[in-house]
Amino acid sequence: MAALGQFEESDFIHKHTISHHLNKVQDMSKIKLYTFPLSGHSHRVELMLSLLNVDAELINVDLAKGEHKSPEFLAKNPAGQIPVLEDADITLADSNAIILYLASKYDPARTWYPKDLVTQTKIQSYLSLAAGKLAFGPCNARIINVFGRPLSKEFALALSHDLLSLLN
Repeated sequence: MAALGQFEESDFIHKHTISHHLNKVQDMSKIKLYTFPLSGHSHRVELMLSLLNVDAELINVDLAKGEHKSPEFLAKNPAGQIPVLEDADITLADSNAIILYLASKYDPARTWYPKDLVTQTKIQSYLSLAAGKLAFGPCNARIINVFGRPLSKEFALALSHDLLSLLN
């Protein structure tokens, strides 16, 4: 038996093997986030990962090349939209669902999504605003201005003003 602080070759090999297998398990269970750098929905999920200090592999999906409509991606999300999160054997689409999942699973203190039902409903209300009026108001205005998409600027501005009045 080796004295404390001394290792025989077999001890080193055994510890190295265990460490190697643990690293492989961590790599296999690493969260993957399929994202696009200019997506506000993806950004929200990335922000939640950051707030929770959860590492994830970011996989950029090239929307311009139609990667989100490929059979491989459609197998992850039949709607062909980003973001998509893979966590072990769970695959989730929809930024709101992903945010609530992350907050519930990776925040044991429940700081970001408390167990209190009334607080949860208030959070869900804000997430619904983000998925509706925010997405079709300020986000569409951004798409019009930045990307030149032929959307209704008047409609986007009206929704934006309505959203901002609700948040005041």
